[in-house]
Amino acid sequence: MATSSALQRLAPYALAALRIMAALLFIEHGTQKLLGFPAPPASGSLPAAFTLSWVAGVLELFGGLLLVLGLFTRPAAFVLAGQMAVAYFMAHAPRSFFPVLNGGDAAILFCFIFLYLVFAGPGALSLDGRRR
Repeated sequence: MATSSALQRLAPYALAALRIMAALLFIEHGTQKLLGFPAPPASGSLPAAFTLSWVAGVLELFGGLLLVLGLFTRPAAFVLAGQMAVAYFMAHAPRSFFPVLNGGDAAILFCFIFLYLVFAGPGALSLDGRRR
């Protein structure tokens, strides 16, 4: 019983760690698309402004930043979950039914982590929590 209550007290911090780490990984996809860092995109060139790939990069970079900060967490996570669902069905699903074969594992995981954040909120260490 004591262990369960101790874990329950730490749950908001575990949620914050999930939010922050997922967002940092997500930001990396945006910086790759928009800045060519840490490596150029698979296409070899940065996307032109206002193309679908560019919009995805902007969402990944700035939406990820909002999640790291825990600012507007629920709406940002909702938009990013939708982005990942669209990305999966546009870019990955046509290649194969199986995510391990179509390279869509990360898109699915990001989608459901962000969807969870819509319902769970930001957890501890968030600007949303300070605004309340």
